[in-house]
This record gives sequence, structure tokens and C-alpha cells, in this order.
Amino acid sequence: MYPSEIVKPMKEELTSIGFKSLTTSKEVSENVANSKSAVLIVNSVCGCAAANARPGVKHSLNNENVPSELLTVFAGVDKEATDKARELMIPFPPSSPCIAIFKKGELVHMLERHHIEGRSAEVISENLKQAYNEYC
Repeated sequence: MYPSEIVKPMKEELTSIGFKSLTTSKEVSENVANSKSAVLIVNSVCGCAAANARPGVKHSLNNENVPSELLTVFAGVDKEATDKARELMIPFPPSSPCIAIFKKGELVHMLERHHIEGRSAEVISENLKQAYNEYC
């Protein structure tokens, strides 16, 4: 587990633009189940989260259609919430970072780490915008 002071700036990169940081399994379950649509990012300390995932997600919100809920959990910090988020992402194996889109509580779109690592923030953003246009 990472000390909270180390990950604080990485969490704030998303919470400062409206993402809700979830720390318990109950918060994850309730926020996903009660949303019309939601994007949920499993945040991470790795370089692909910093260079690709977080900037890609942030840029994706510059779109006419966006999810009604912006949610995040932090792998290696919010263990209970991350475990629940990953449970909701089955059949996809656990990975971080990863980005999931839910519609009425159902997983409809998934970007696993291998879809993020080595891809630019712009490519990730465009992928998410297409999914928002389809599901939000």
C-alpha cells in the first residue's frame, strides 16, 4: 500500500476536475448501480497512468456526451474499493490503470492496461469519446 501523501497529487489530478474518489466497496457499488452512466478509472502510480490514462480521461470530457458520474479508485491505496471495482469489471482481469464505462450499472466498455500502455492520451481520449457517444 502506498502512503496517502505520495498519491495525493495523482488523486487530485482527477478529483480537481470532478471525479469522485471512492474508498469503500459500498461507495463503488452504490455509485455505479445508481448512475445513468459512469466512467470509472482504476488510477495508479505507474508512468502510463500519468502520461496516458489520466490525461486521456481528462481530455475525453471535452465532448458533447459525457458520463453522468465520474468515479475513481486508486490501486495500491483504496484496496477495498479497487477490489469491488475489479469485481464489477469481470470478465476482464485486474489491471491498473484501467478505465471502464458503465450504463445503468452494466459494464459496456473497457480499456485495460494493455490498451493504455504505449498509446497516447489523444488515442485514449478518442476511444472514450466514441464510447461516450454510444453509451451516454
